[in-house]
Amino acid sequence: MPFADHPVRRVAAAEGISPSGPWPHTIPAVRQLLTEGLDLGPGVTFLVGENGAGKSTLVEAVAVAFGMSPEGGSTGARLTTRATESSLSDDLVLTRGAGAPRRGFFLRAETMHNFYTYLEQNPGGPEPVFHEMSHGESFLSLIEDRFTRRGFYCLDEPESALSFSSSLAVVGVLKQLADSGSQVLCATHSPVIAALPGATILEVGDWGIRRTVWDDLELVQNWRAYLRHPEQYLRHIL
Repeated sequence: MPFADHPVRRVAAAEGISPSGPWPHTIPAVRQLLTEGLDLGPGVTFLVGENGAGKSTLVEAVAVAFGMSPEGGSTGARLTTRATESSLSDDLVLTRGAGAPRRGFFLRAETMHNFYTYLEQNPGGPEPVFHEMSHGESFLSLIEDRFTRRGFYCLDEPESALSFSSSLAVVGVLKQLADSGSQVLCATHSPVIAALPGATILEVGDWGIRRTVWDDLELVQNWRAYLRHPEQYLRHIL
């Protein structure tokens, strides 16, 4: 991609870094990234996989390496409460697109409550009162309010607060971002969100990272099987 102008063209190990030692280097997806690097195209890229597969760890590390707070917010936010992030961002180097915007936003489901408080304490102008909304309403309002300018957007499991219809609304926002020249990296468990047409899908697991299509995702196959015959699954746990 010699003339690519999207914010992050490639993620790779920094000089002198190789997979070794403790977590998170032990995660297959992280080991593959540090060994082979990962090219990111324009538009939307989804990371899909089971809990513990490393998708959130990768999104967090790329967001922090780009200059965003590990607890969420824009490239200008410096929200810090209790450090829980891995040190993986220190092991990475990002190849940026020529002339690409340097603004970005990291939406991290598990720290949004703290981020809403941060916004109230550091107002930058009129803001929605996110704490007075339901969990799902605040998420959707934040996305619609913040995801408007061309940049690099990282999302970690945004579906955790969203209903089916709100998840569809997020798909629409992601499509608008891609159409306007923004780049999105999103970790998700949602077959609804991952169904965005034209998106790149990377499935992470014991094999590392592999490119796939929506129909072939284990996530999609499992949901289809469950919705057809839920009793076949429930009889093993009830």
